[in-house]
Amino acid sequence: MKSEEALATGKPVSDSQVEMAELVLPNDTNQLGNLLGGRLMHWIDIAAAMAATRHSNHVCVTAAVDEISFLHPIRLGELVILKASVNRVFNTSMEVGVKVYSENALSGERKHSNSAFLTFVSIDAGRNPIKSVPVIPKLPDEVRRYEQALFRREQRLKHREEAKRLWSEGTGKEG
Repeated sequence: MKSEEALATGKPVSDSQVEMAELVLPNDTNQLGNLLGGRLMHWIDIAAAMAATRHSNHVCVTAAVDEISFLHPIRLGELVILKASVNRVFNTSMEVGVKVYSENALSGERKHSNSAFLTFVSIDAGRNPIKSVPVIPKLPDEVRRYEQALFRREQRLKHREEAKRLWSEGTGKEG
């Protein structure tokens, strides 16, 4: 699809989908043998960035991480499967959802371990934000995520304004 045509009509969610797999090695774990949260956050950010870049065909930078929910620990030796796709595009920003599964490679058992929502911004060669291509949800699950993304964005913007207010009140004070 030509870039002018994509800007006018948008791109399907399937164009942005990324599936990434990692193996949990000893250096990735804490003293309990569980995957470090920070390592998982790193992998989530990479998967989300690939989905955003695939969608926009531009370099994309992380603007915000809304939430990362840890549902089940991921153990040493397990596979980590990360599935990312663009949920909704706004003006220069887009929400990317990432679902994380742990998989026991010996038994094949797979568990939904984590979910995350991140906001990315497409940038040009001068590192300025640029308008993103709209996303076109087609499947029922894609439509649901598209609709829910608007609510999350409204909450994100309210939270940002409240945080700015609180930070400005605390300027010059410790703690």
